Amino acid sequence: MALYYGWKSFSEEEDRPEKPRRFGVTEMRSPNYSLMSHNALQDILESMGQFVDGLKFSGGSHSLMPEAFIKEITNLAHKHDVYVSTGDWSEHLLRKGPTAFKEYVEECKRLGFDTIELNAGLLKVPEEALLRFVRLIKSGGLKAKPQFAVKFDKSEIPVPGDRAFGAYVAPVPQSSEIVEDVDLLIRRAERCLEAGADMIMIDADDVCKYADKLRTDIIAKIIGRLGLEKTMFETSNSKTSEWFIRRYGPRVNLFVDHSQVMNLECLRGPSFGKNHTSLGKSSYFLM
Repeated sequence: MALYYGWKSFSEEEDRPEKPRRFGVTEMRSPNYSLMSHNALQDILESMGQFVDGLKFSGGSHSLMPEAFIKEITNLAHKHDVYVSTGDWSEHLLRKGPTAFKEYVEECKRLGFDTIELNAGLLKVPEEALLRFVRLIKSGGLKAKPQFAVKFDKSEIPVPGDRAFGAYVAPVPQSSEIVEDVDLLIRRAERCLEAGADMIMIDADDVCKYADKLRTDIIAKIIGRLGLEKTMFETSNSKTSEWFIRRYGPRVNLFVDHSQVMNLECLRGPSFGKNHTSLGKSSYFLM
């Protein structure tokens, strides 16, 4: 693939390799938060497609679109070597039973999706059921990306002695008390990866929605246990993206709005990024 920008070498030693990439992945949000036409998306991919690895239909937006339009979008993305993810939606299929979920996986594959995201916090199913969904997605020929939050309903926290790998935890009535448990997040994420999940999405609202409130200890523990290649962080603003690149380098996987793609690539770049004016002015790097 030809390089459009002279300052980008995509050398694995210097920055990160050409697509398809295992690390340094940029997934772009579209078209939930800003409705994007085919032409607008085409303009973005033709000008910045080299820097975009994935396109995510957030919030179940694809469920409201005609099939022909979805296929246009997925075909356009694939033309630029960009994978397409469903975003949050599969959890709404559970009320219809396992057959409906299997049909959903088949439909996603037919429409050109490459990845199905599973919001574990919204699924509200036992751990073993979550693992079955991961295996079902993989057996359907698609990639599975569970999404986790660091906050849980207190009823979901195993009692002492039940934290062993794969231990059965008897369900208890839901409570209204929300507690933080990064160890439970990591344990469930590890089990999903062992079941075949391709990457773990970490919920931005819990950890990194506001950069000045970043729980650096939580982020360090998640990356330390799961690894950079297997985690993706949802960054809600450009300052948060800067913090991640500054702390973990260009190889961190980030999910951003389409308006942040170019700025993020400047931050990742070894030559241009080091002199990016926003880097020296941000107080978030003093953490």
